[in-house]
Amino acid sequence: MRIGIGRTAAGHLSRPATAAALVAALLATVSCTGTVPPEAAAAGSAPASTGAPATAPATAPTSAAPARIPDTLRFTGTTLTGAPFDATRLAGRPVVLWFWAPWCATCASQAWTVAEIAPRYRDTVPIVGVAGLGEERAMKDFVTEFDLAGTPQIDDRAGALWRRFRVTEQSTFLIIDRDGKVVHQGFLDGEALTARVTALAGA
Repeated sequence: MRIGIGRTAAGHLSRPATAAALVAALLATVSCTGTVPPEAAAAGSAPASTGAPATAPATAPTSAAPARIPDTLRFTGTTLTGAPFDATRLAGRPVVLWFWAPWCATCASQAWTVAEIAPRYRDTVPIVGVAGLGEERAMKDFVTEFDLAGTPQIDDRAGALWRRFRVTEQSTFLIIDRDGKVVHQGFLDGEALTARVTALAGA
């Protein structure tokens, strides 16, 4: 059925006629489908005002204060892959420094434990190797052989960190708590190391 639409003398649709046509089309849509398309409803009438004030945008959360950097973590180095290493980035977490040498049989026996647990606790209790008392090629071969590539290994052939922490023998584990206090320095077998790291992660 055609619906006649009034025109002005100039032959254009008058505004009242246009509105009437829209209403008629809307009613026809309702009679066929039983629903009003959202775009049609929006075109036919302005949204009702609730009188409620607009919701203010959420305030961005305040970033946490940076962790205090203890003196024990104020050192830098270069890893065996040539990447810069900055220990200050570990502030606020317990840290394990492992001093090893590539020819050390005891270090080799502990390397499997380090390779196993270090990735698991990377974000809670980082384990950082400090390689010394050997040649660079031998150190890199040690890392490859024991699958330690996923753990930072500092190249300390010059012995700077060994002297800084007064490490006189390998294999030595030096554990720093989240406040920067050295809570252990000495030997740990695989079982004891795992227990210590697990406890620190849950503290």
